[in-house]
Amino acid sequence: MIDGQPLACFQPFIDTATGRIAGVEALGRLRQPDGRLLSVGPLFAAPKAPMSALRRLDRLIRTDALRRLHEAPADWFLSLNISPRWIGRLRPNQPLPSLKQLEQQGVPPERVVFEITELGGGSLRLPEVVARYRDAGARIAIDDFGAGYSQLDRVLALQPDILKLDMRLFQAAARGGLSGEVVKALAQMAEKTGCWIIAEGVETEAQLDFALECGSRYVQGYLFAKAELEFFPADAFVERFARLRDRYVQHKLAEHARLMTLRQQVAELMNSLKTWAEAGAPLCSLPAPTAYPWLLRMYQCDRNGTQLTPNLEWSGNAWREDHRYLGHNWSWRPYFYQLLAEGWDARRLILSTTYRDATSNQYCLTAGQFIDNGRRLLLLDIDAAGL
Repeated sequence: MIDGQPLACFQPFIDTATGRIAGVEALGRLRQPDGRLLSVGPLFAAPKAPMSALRRLDRLIRTDALRRLHEAPADWFLSLNISPRWIGRLRPNQPLPSLKQLEQQGVPPERVVFEITELGGGSLRLPEVVARYRDAGARIAIDDFGAGYSQLDRVLALQPDILKLDMRLFQAAARGGLSGEVVKALAQMAEKTGCWIIAEGVETEAQLDFALECGSRYVQGYLFAKAELEFFPADAFVERFARLRDRYVQHKLAEHARLMTLRQQVAELMNSLKTWAEAGAPLCSLPAPTAYPWLLRMYQCDRNGTQLTPNLEWSGNAWREDHRYLGHNWSWRPYFYQLLAEGWDARRLILSTTYRDATSNQYCLTAGQFIDNGRRLLLLDIDAAGL
C-alpha cells in the first residue's frame, strides 16, 4: 500500500514585510528506489486507504519534519497538517500525539502552526483539541479557507491565528471578476478578526500582486520555491521579492495617479453641472459630456438621501431620463453618509470607494457635492472599470 520511504519536504513561507523566509510547511513525500519523490496526497485522498496505515504514515512524516526543524533558523515556524479525522479517534483526555511528538523531538510548541484541514470531516471534539494546542503555545491555521467546508461558523468556533486562502479560489480571484471581490472580503474579515492571511499557490507575478492587494502576511508558491528536501537560506528570496514588491508599489502609484486625474476631471464636470442644476435650467441646455466618457448617470437627492430627479444618462447623442428611481432613498449606501460627514461643512467634492453596482453589475464610483446652499446633493455615478 505504502511504497517508498516516508519523509518530509519543506515549502517556504515568504514574509511580505521582509521578503525573508519566516517558516516552512511540511509536505509528505515517498522516496522511490530510483530516487524520485512522490507526493503522499493521493494516498490520503483515496477512499479505500486503511486509516491505520495512513495514521502511521502521517506520524512518520511529522516526526521527520520535527527532527529536521533543528537544522532551520531558530525564528522559523513549522506548519504541520492535522486532519480532524485523526482527532475524532482520540479517547477522552488522551494525550495529544502531536504534542507528544513535539516533546520527543525537543521542538517548542511556539515554533509550530497546526494547520487544520478537511473541515467537513471535523470532529465535535475539534474545538477542545484546538484549545489544547493553543494552551501549549502552538498557533492554529485553517487551510483552504473560502472553499468547501471551511465554514465561517467553524472559523468563529476555532478562532484561528492564520487563515490560508483556498488555492483554487485564490488563483481564480487573481484573474479578477466576482471571485476577486469574494476573496478580498474574506481577507478583510480575517483582518478584522486579527488573523494573518497566507496566500497559497502564488505562481505568477499577477497572483503575487493580488496577494499583496489582499494584505497577505505570507505568500507560498512556485513563484518562489517548490517543496524541497533541504532548507533554503533565510534570505534566498529577499532581492527577488523586493523587486516584485517595488513593481507592485509602482503599479499602485500609477493607479493612484489615474484616480487623481479622474478626481480633477470629476471636479470640472461637477462645477459645470452644479451651475446648470442650481439655475433650474431645462434639459436641452445641459451640455453633452463627450469629454467624460466614464459618466454613467447623474441625479439629485435631498439631504435625507431621497432622489428628487430622474437619472440622466447620455445615450451618445442626447440625454435620456430614467424615472424609475424617483423617491428612492439612498442614505443606507456608504458614500451617502460619507458625504454627510465630510462634504457638508467644506461643501467639497467627495468621491466614494469602488463598489459593484447591484443593478448594472458594473464597478462604480459615486461622486457627490452639496448644492443649493446645502439643500440638495448632486450625485454622479462613474464607470470605474478602467481603474
